[in-house]
Amino acid sequence: MRKALAALAALLLAATATPASAAPREKWDTRVFSLVPSPGFPAYVHVHTNGRVYAGTYTNPGSSKPSKVFEWTRDGTLLRSWRVPGQHLDEDHGVQVANQTRRGRLVLLETSTRSVLTLDVRTGRFRRVATFPDGAVPNYASWGPGGALYVTDYGQGVIWRLPPGSHTPQRWFESPALEGATEFGTTGIRYRPGRRDFLITQGTVSDGTDSPTNGALYRLPVGAGGKPGAIETLWTSQPGDLPDGFGIGRSGHVYVALAGLANQLVELTATGEEVGRFPDVPLAGDNGSPIPFDTPCSATFLGRRVLVANQSAVQGDASHQAILDVYVGEPGRAPYLPRRARL
Repeated sequence: MRKALAALAALLLAATATPASAAPREKWDTRVFSLVPSPGFPAYVHVHTNGRVYAGTYTNPGSSKPSKVFEWTRDGTLLRSWRVPGQHLDEDHGVQVANQTRRGRLVLLETSTRSVLTLDVRTGRFRRVATFPDGAVPNYASWGPGGALYVTDYGQGVIWRLPPGSHTPQRWFESPALEGATEFGTTGIRYRPGRRDFLITQGTVSDGTDSPTNGALYRLPVGAGGKPGAIETLWTSQPGDLPDGFGIGRSGHVYVALAGLANQLVELTATGEEVGRFPDVPLAGDNGSPIPFDTPCSATFLGRRVLVANQSAVQGDASHQAILDVYVGEPGRAPYLPRRARL
């Protein structure tokens, strides 16, 4: 009996002990979640309600490789991938896993055909839902009021709205504030249902309100009947930052990936006050992990960490094209996913 109790006590001690690998992480601790295979150039990282992680890829200018959608487990194990059909491979092409439907289909934005696609991850079936007019560059997407899908346009100063059941995007909001300089236009978008507004990141500002090398975080309220209100600047970036995709923490803080020269993440309060940057020193992207920040494009919450798509857009360094895991010390707010979120 004594031997049995001793053995049981040893088991309990072993079960409650904290292994070295599970030691508490400090804020901004950065690790490699996974490398991104060819064709590389990952963009937004989407954490699905099924518990898995997805990202799409872009390609080098002139490359004829089709884009892919990759799927990982929550611990970064690559499970499978799908080739995106119907792309114009003789043009610049890429796919953003921008969101998902309520039933779990991925919502994809494809640039060469200016299309909204869905991908059923159970069957591998792609479906084209809508096509944007010439000149549009669909970039990020958020569900919003009325179960409509709202899409930013990297090439024009427009927020598009795709109503439920429609195959025709509507020009919902237009503003000089969304006209980017030197082709660096509107990037991330997230609806905050409690505040009835969208947060929107802008790569560069060219409406004369600031230097055209600076980017911004905007607030766009939604009024009665789903009509857009007046756009408001919450935060202005430093020159060359190129604010891109972002995540929202439980505290309301916004974590923005800076895809420009800084190679940093910036933390902002809900009202746009800048409270921190990581790494402290810009440019080199030295984050303490084996892979430095090299065009970090998004910050998507997974637990108390954000997953950052490292695109290496300028250098094209395949060894830097990865998903990085950055601990921020607070849980995130899941993207808005209404019951009518279907395509």
